[in-house]
Amino acid sequence: MAGIVTKTGPPRFVFSRLTLRWGVIAYPAPARIIFHTVAIVTDKNKLLIVNARLINEGEIVDADVLIRGDRIEKIAAGIRAENGVNVIDAAGKYLMPGMVDDQVHFREPGLTHKGDLATESAAAAAGGITSFMDMPNVNPLTTTGDALRDKYQVAAGRCRSNYGFYMGATNSNVDQIKAMQIGDACGIKVFMGASTGDMLVDDPDTLEKIFEHAPVMVVTHCEDSPMIWANEAKARDQYGEDVPFSEHPNIRSAEACIASSRMAKDLATRHDALLHILHLTTAIEMDLFSAAHRSQKRITAEVCVHHLWFDESSYADKGALIKCNPAIKKATDREALIAALNEGRIDIIATDHAPHTAAEKNRSYFGAPAGLPLVQHAVLTLFDLAAAGEISPELIVERACHASADIFGVVDRGYVREDYFADLVIVDPERPYAVTADNLLSKCQWSPFEQHTFSSTIDTTIINGQIAYSDGALTGIIAGRRLEFTRAR
Repeated sequence: MAGIVTKTGPPRFVFSRLTLRWGVIAYPAPARIIFHTVAIVTDKNKLLIVNARLINEGEIVDADVLIRGDRIEKIAAGIRAENGVNVIDAAGKYLMPGMVDDQVHFREPGLTHKGDLATESAAAAAGGITSFMDMPNVNPLTTTGDALRDKYQVAAGRCRSNYGFYMGATNSNVDQIKAMQIGDACGIKVFMGASTGDMLVDDPDTLEKIFEHAPVMVVTHCEDSPMIWANEAKARDQYGEDVPFSEHPNIRSAEACIASSRMAKDLATRHDALLHILHLTTAIEMDLFSAAHRSQKRITAEVCVHHLWFDESSYADKGALIKCNPAIKKATDREALIAALNEGRIDIIATDHAPHTAAEKNRSYFGAPAGLPLVQHAVLTLFDLAAAGEISPELIVERACHASADIFGVVDRGYVREDYFADLVIVDPERPYAVTADNLLSKCQWSPFEQHTFSSTIDTTIINGQIAYSDGALTGIIAGRRLEFTRAR
């Protein structure tokens, strides 16, 4: 833990769920209650982080950061602590902006046996994700203005990280999309591939209208459903219902991905729409994207941490645990994604966090749902890739923090800048972190990283100037706020 020094008097011990000087916080976790002694800021107005190695805007520099209220007041070397300032000594650890995750499935409303906004945002805060954008394929679907407003009301006061929500597209809700105002949602999610319920958009006329009239960015899941269905039929002919999970990248094939991604790019180009293509998985798709800076592009791309980490060899050990859509594919695809990330063809790193219960995952191929819980370990995964020399710490911050804030027009977040919101993460690159069943915070209570030891640890997460997570424990502070979005078509 980064050392926390309070200058407001000697410590005393009390019990509370709110702000206190020193205390014991009890917070719920599935099937257990965890008690942990933590230091929590008492003066909400002033917090000073000293002796940090700041990763920000392409550089790593020694710096101190002074926070007043919910904003960063000053960034400099050698800031002196005034009376009443609470001091966190980072002791040479990394300090970075919190990750802005542009793709999660927190399962609320309607699917809360898998996860909910409270539990999954807690896991996100513990993982250094200070802002998230949640997908619309819940129950009821977030495909109307009323459903979108209801979801924001449900989230208020319950999210530990900052939150934004997508409007979902269907074959029949173009009028709802046209009625959207800037800031209502982070984007319009279009499933141009197999999805749940009414969320597969496969009508050509509807797709034309969405790309023509979308007032904000169109965000796509690109897989060609007819190709996938044909591949499923072939797999059934060969294996019956007992299809091995290693067939998943053949069923959700590279050809299905590239066909759909090309269609999305063509629609966006013809209608001059803002387009962001999610969770790219194949080498052949990389030529669709420019290596120019994101400020010069209207078509951008995303990769998810599990596609940077796993490859088809992982199915033998992980099976259903890494079944996701689009599928984890070949080692050569993973290598191409890493290369494209370094080149700038891929603009954003995200999670696509999608929890399911262990019982749901413990089914045969066609019965096991696609998706895996990732928010608690995404940043650590990226720092492991950096430790292996595949990416740099500066690139982590550029793609997981800065780019997502810029591309979605998130107001005053994603950077460590004076007058920006104080959404910050301290990462200890010298302290390993072992993933066990006992330290998982997602409601589903499993992880594809169980029994893996990461090379780094999330030391402290600060959200809107308040310490949300420290020394392996949530603090009980629920500081998340609704994100503001300003980017228009």
